[in-house]
Amino acid sequence: MPDEMLLHLPLVNSLLERHKGSAGALLPILHDIQAGLGYIPDAAIPEIARALNQSQAEIRGVISFYHDFRTAPPARHILRLCRAESCKSRGAEQLAAQLRERLQLDDHGSSADGRISLRPVYCLGACACSPALELDGQVHARLSAERLDALLDACREDA
Repeated sequence: MPDEMLLHLPLVNSLLERHKGSAGALLPILHDIQAGLGYIPDAAIPEIARALNQSQAEIRGVISFYHDFRTAPPARHILRLCRAESCKSRGAEQLAAQLRERLQLDDHGSSADGRISLRPVYCLGACACSPALELDGQVHARLSAERLDALLDACREDA
């Protein structure tokens, strides 16, 4: 058994037992594992498949279909930049370019130091205050290039 699974086995088994016999248990199990570990470890997939009498391919298909599931530990900071029309019209594309350049990553990547992950979203519900982004669950609106730099600096300084 991989070392990774030995670390996570008690939590995974506990969650599988809790959802045992529940109809439609896969999504709640995946959400609970990610909430507990921060991601869904590859080594948990055979255990989930066995408990639900599904193939590993089915489990992996669901994980890959939903963009919020992670299969690797998350970065320390998650930055979600709104790319919907209102934000686009108010400068989100320029902010996206600034992020890609400053962090040296694409729209779905993590910085080389693993501290910041960038994810595009298509509406944060802050259209009246465009452009907006969400950093670690907190929305920042009426964003400027300078404010974005300050947020990134704060992420870099956070130990």
